[in-house]
Amino acid sequence: MSQAFDNKRIAKNTILLYFRMIFLLAISLFTSRIILQSLGIEDYGIYNVVGGVVAMFAFLNNAMAGATQRFFSFDMSSDDEKVLNITFSTSLIIHLIIAFIIVILSETIGLWFLYEKMVIPIERRDAAMWVFQCSILVMFVNIISVPYNAAIIAHEKMGVFAYISLLEAALKLMIVYFLYISPFDKLKIYAILLLVVSLIIRFVYSSYSNRHFEETHFHWVWNTNKIKEMGMFASWSLIGNLALMGVTQGLNMLLNVFFGPAVNAARGIAIQVQGAVQQFANNLQTAINPQITKSYASNDLAYMHSLICKGAKFSFFMVFLLSLPFLVMTDQTLVLWLKTPPAYAANFLKIILIVSMIDSLSNPLNNAVNASGKIRSYQMTNGLLMLMVLPVSYLALKVDLNPSLVFICQLTMTACALFFKLLFAKRRTQLSLGLYVRKVLAPVILVAIISPILPYFLYIHMEHNVKSLVVTGILCLFSTSIVIYLLGLEKSERALIISKLISLAHKIHL
Repeated sequence: MSQAFDNKRIAKNTILLYFRMIFLLAISLFTSRIILQSLGIEDYGIYNVVGGVVAMFAFLNNAMAGATQRFFSFDMSSDDEKVLNITFSTSLIIHLIIAFIIVILSETIGLWFLYEKMVIPIERRDAAMWVFQCSILVMFVNIISVPYNAAIIAHEKMGVFAYISLLEAALKLMIVYFLYISPFDKLKIYAILLLVVSLIIRFVYSSYSNRHFEETHFHWVWNTNKIKEMGMFASWSLIGNLALMGVTQGLNMLLNVFFGPAVNAARGIAIQVQGAVQQFANNLQTAINPQITKSYASNDLAYMHSLICKGAKFSFFMVFLLSLPFLVMTDQTLVLWLKTPPAYAANFLKIILIVSMIDSLSNPLNNAVNASGKIRSYQMTNGLLMLMVLPVSYLALKVDLNPSLVFICQLTMTACALFFKLLFAKRRTQLSLGLYVRKVLAPVILVAIISPILPYFLYIHMEHNVKSLVVTGILCLFSTSIVIYLLGLEKSERALIISKLISLAHKIHL
């Protein structure tokens, strides 16, 4: 009964997060085109790479954010409000310290890198400085908001994210409008308005937490044991997040040094599509992750393994379902969306979407290992492997000035990392490799091989216009859905879908 209730809660939370994501995706696709046209390719690239200088130091916060989420979900099983308040207050103190450290690093090392190493036209240096300072403030606000968001996720109140997203979408539409009519420097205005939106949204999240969760009322506590416990967990997570920084912002800086802001704009477009697609899988994982941690805390490993496999498989299906139209007709989609997409954007997008598919398989494994708390060897192995992307990419560019090479290096290392994550999940949580192969890898490989055959065959034999784009896109979704149903789902999963559809049909008929 408990697992059935948890499964229903996961399904409900996932649906709420999906309504949120679909709405935000529509707004994002609309606004990104207007923003690119308003800023121009060069300024759009400058915003992406300059904001990335500040984000480069976020690995400090990301490590602690993972620790906060893990300890909140773990402590929820004890149902002790005092323990939860200590966890919250301690994490908020640590995040405040991290926020000030990142500000200092950004205003020293980051500022030096901005002026001395980055390729930015002299006439846009002043605007770049505005972007830089606003990005620092956005980062500060986001860091101190992490404990509040962790509380919402641990309580599995996913509807909150859906409702607040309506406000966020409205504010982003206002940004587009003000950007369109502004007579001032549009890059400066864009940076300032994004800061304002960030402040408003973070205030709403923290206000909700304070109103609904007693443990999020901050009290000054210096619990040495809790600080040490969370700090040790975060210190090992630091390696993995340092690697993530190297793969994301490090590669962004590398592209800027070798090719300038125009290529950063191409990467920015590809990353935006990737983020929108990947967020669909992240929504499912956000709903499942607290249950993975709680099931480990209660020693219900069988249920935990089931969640890991279902989370990985369905996350892949979601990413693949949305990625296939972009993979089949990349150039035509980008032209229709952006009119004049930056050079290399199509190549970047194809590789990055494949990286996202592999990541969708490994993210539940990450959370499972984190739930065990034994992450030292895991983070060192995975972190060092992913950190190799940066030097290998640098050497590849020295041999051949092809910006796509950096993403090929990232793809290769991501695939290797999945193998090692599986080994650590087996060691830390007793996950059977045979179970993972049967329940996850076998069905996703079948779906990935068979689904594109018909859409791609049709696309290469059709005239490339808006009609063919729509027809091929619909066929991609139809083909993938059918193959997932026939080859990707188990008998019990197919039966559940049929029963839900019958139930929905009855409600509509009535």
